[in-house]
Amino acid sequence: MVATNLKAETMNLMDKRSAIEAEMNAIIERLTHPGGPGISGNLLDSEGFPRSDIDIPVVRAERHRLAELRNDYKNITEKINENIEVLHSARLAPRSSSLGDSGNGEGLNNEDSSIVNTVACASSHDVLPRDTPSSMDVDVIVRVPFAMVDEIADASPAAEDGLQLGDQIVKFGNVESGENLLPRLASEAQTNQGRAIPIVVMRQGAPINLTVRPRTWQGRGLLGCHFRIL
Repeated sequence: MVATNLKAETMNLMDKRSAIEAEMNAIIERLTHPGGPGISGNLLDSEGFPRSDIDIPVVRAERHRLAELRNDYKNITEKINENIEVLHSARLAPRSSSLGDSGNGEGLNNEDSSIVNTVACASSHDVLPRDTPSSMDVDVIVRVPFAMVDEIADASPAAEDGLQLGDQIVKFGNVESGENLLPRLASEAQTNQGRAIPIVVMRQGAPINLTVRPRTWQGRGLLGCHFRIL
């Protein structure tokens, strides 16, 4: 069946995406270890010479690889989302009342319906359900991370409220992907200074709900972290 093939393709894509996530996390960990160059840090010293404490060709290669993996991750996630939408659309399509038509592509039988549930549950780290009883049945929202925490200061509001280096931002208050993301993120933090902002992050392949409260502290900014748009 078409649905069976689509389900198999989607499961295969999710396996590939998991492998990409693991490689990305490993690169981020190597680049951001104490004294490391960071994901986007300067490779020159204070006098403008190449830093002698790091292997610059290796760092550049790892940063380039990380950028490639991010693109691959985004493309695979978009394809997974498309497949899930097709499966859900087919499942929700009006079915013929005639049993004879049930096998002619006019609707999904019970087996195909179970496939939709299997894919939805298997991709739960990118599918954030609405707060309804049937959310994991058919009514789901597929969301893709749009930014990543690539710098975070010790004892900053972001660190104290639970954000971690490498967290991928799916939702930050009212910001969910779109255009002009950095200005919108800054505006959201400034508008809600002193107030709790609900956010959703992807961490090691799993969605996590957090609350951050932008506030003044001894360091720069209201959060003390930096977001890189994916």
